[in-house]
Amino acid sequence: MPYKTILVDEQSPVCTITLHRPERRNAMTPEMQSELIDALAAAASAHRVLILTGSGSAFCSGLDLSVLQTMHERTAADHRADAERIATLFRALYELSIPTIAAVHGPAIAGGTGLATLCDFTLATHEAKFGYTEARIGFLPALVSAFLALQVGDKIARDLLLTARIFDAAEAHRLGLVNQIVDSEQLMLRAQALAAQLVANSPQSLAGTKRLLAAQNKAWLDTAIEFALTANAHARTTADFREGIAAFLEKRSPRWSK
Repeated sequence: MPYKTILVDEQSPVCTITLHRPERRNAMTPEMQSELIDALAAAASAHRVLILTGSGSAFCSGLDLSVLQTMHERTAADHRADAERIATLFRALYELSIPTIAAVHGPAIAGGTGLATLCDFTLATHEAKFGYTEARIGFLPALVSAFLALQVGDKIARDLLLTARIFDAAEAHRLGLVNQIVDSEQLMLRAQALAAQLVANSPQSLAGTKRLLAAQNKAWLDTAIEFALTANAHARTTADFREGIAAFLEKRSPRWSK
């Protein structure tokens, strides 16, 4: 089916999904999230490996500014639905039945870091940047926190989430969030070579292994995501969130409530 915010290249047995809002640094909108959920399901049913990448100079800069601007106007039900859609996307990517490869060539920020690091393999160029920056605008990194704690442990997760700092590909590699750093001109070639290596393996074995790993983490994620959904929705109603968005739009330092 045609999509408005993503490109899908179905070169079977490998499917490549490209976030395609380069003029907005591939920032996510509800439409993009819904299209990704649909495209992931389609890829899993027809292909052996998925590659996820972005158009233009960025992988994904997080939520689109237009979405942030209107969050304070929404109802509690709207906030819950937004949070549930993001949770569905993250979990669909994390638990997809086929191997997934993120090819990250530029900034992958906030939710973009989530997309990049939830794939089974994350390849990044030397120029790639990452960061869970939600605290800078009075928001919570609620949904990504559940997955991050599984990946890097509690102590490192606290560092990355509480400081909201940007970190480079070298640090992401050291922390285990990136599998390999490659030169920019080699990024897609390396992703395709890795995909070919995966395709050579038994598809039933790969799917079974992914189900096994997902099952081992299911109880943790079920509980953590439920807490995260409530926290995510509530954070959108706070004074700090309103101030953080206003400061961001006005290009000034925020004046927090205390």
